[in-house]
Amino acid sequence: MIEIVTVVVIKAPIETVFDLARDIRAHEKTTAWTKERVVECTSDGLLDEGDVVTFEARHFGVKQRLTSKVIRCDRPTVLIDQAQKGAFKSLVHEHLFEEAPEGTRMTDRLTLQAPLGPLGWIAERLLLRGYMRRFLEKRNLELKKIAEGYP
Repeated sequence: MIEIVTVVVIKAPIETVFDLARDIRAHEKTTAWTKERVVECTSDGLLDEGDVVTFEARHFGVKQRLTSKVIRCDRPTVLIDQAQKGAFKSLVHEHLFEEAPEGTRMTDRLTLQAPLGPLGWIAERLLLRGYMRRFLEKRNLELKKIAEGYP
């Protein structure tokens, strides 16, 4: 099991950043390079506690699906989702928001475990840690651009 933490400061109100982070259409825009799209969702806009969403995307050249459930939503400070189905043995994604002098500090904490026992352990350290960190950092940069009004 590995944990990846990223932090970004966004020059926008905390409510704006929080709502963008749970907006399924914004999610598709901020992950466009993976061709990520929503294929099924219990919400038609902003995810809330209890909502379930299935994304389809291309990672490592392979089309994959991940179904996640929002297990906690405390607007505007905490959003936590947990994988229900997908390539990982377990995956929990915590989105944490704090007001900061420059706007909003958004922290992503991703805890995941790959399947396949010892092979998964090796994959976590050699492939997944770096790949998932870059994925989160790139997504957060795209979210920052939207929140701050850049094209």
